[in-house]
Amino acid sequence: MVADERRRAFIGSFTAAGGPGIVAAAVNGGSGALTVLSGADDVPDPAYLALAPDGRTLYAVSETTDGAVAAYRVTGDRPELVAPPTPVGGSGPTHLALHAGHVLTANYGSGSVSAVPVRSDGSLAPAPSGVLPHTGSGPYAPRQQAPHAHQVQTDPSGRWAVSVDLGTDSVRVCTLTDGCLDVHGEYALRPGSGPRHLAFHPDGGHAYIVNELTPTVTVCRWDAADGSLKPLWETPVLPGAPAGDAYPSGIAVAPDGRFLWTATRGENVLSAFAVEGDTLRLLATVPCHGHWPRALTEANGFLYVANERSGDVAWFAVDPASGLPRYGGSVEVPAASCVVIG
Repeated sequence: MVADERRRAFIGSFTAAGGPGIVAAAVNGGSGALTVLSGADDVPDPAYLALAPDGRTLYAVSETTDGAVAAYRVTGDRPELVAPPTPVGGSGPTHLALHAGHVLTANYGSGSVSAVPVRSDGSLAPAPSGVLPHTGSGPYAPRQQAPHAHQVQTDPSGRWAVSVDLGTDSVRVCTLTDGCLDVHGEYALRPGSGPRHLAFHPDGGHAYIVNELTPTVTVCRWDAADGSLKPLWETPVLPGAPAGDAYPSGIAVAPDGRFLWTATRGENVLSAFAVEGDTLRLLATVPCHGHWPRALTEANGFLYVANERSGDVAWFAVDPASGLPRYGGSVEVPAASCVVIG
């Protein structure tokens, strides 16, 4: 196997569960296969990663009680920590995204979103410029007694910051002005659904939210002109009722918008959907070839799945006609939590 040296994968992991930190791997452009190059264990629990648009800097949350975010140079084979991690002013940051010259973090433990300024060289300011607390709760007492921001990202227009909160069954659309986040609108989902992650359709007019507390996807209309989200309907991610708690996790949309995929940890499966206007049609479920698929990434016609409990990252070639994933192989990464492709 000859790796395509122009492309890299970066894999996050939970060091508290035996993970190696951040792993860099070469990506084979023909097969999608990964070959591990190096690792960096400077930061505890770098559970989620985001790559700068120029591909030179990688950002990682430190999903700890104190909560931090770190910047790495990734111009070589080994990620190099730029400076000590920056505290985010919130606990348990579980997701991050680049938005308007800042790194935003979704802080699950404290139920907040933080904005950390990015300097011109890609390094981070030593403190957040703003922290936006979420408020509210949901009906499922074991998981929804308080806000739990699980994801934050930029919408396709680049104008809005969108945060998904599992604890409040809602999505917040925010503005970022002078480093401060403000809520533009909050949009309620079905009580008890437990929204986890959101993915936008490439048409910029739809968004899909995978729900953790119920095994469903909520299909929404997205209007970037006024920053509004309208839930349309929910569809199951499984063909039948799960045997126990299903815990859906990741979601990804094909670059051409024809297909959508989700991962479900309790069932160890990936689900493939056809996107049909305002609706989704479940095509099939396939094994994830591991245990506890925590995150799902699409890149260049392949799906990459971080199987947390089996400690590996699996890759799948996507059939361009049917949208169905075909297993290609896996690489060992203990306590794997996410994959980004550069």
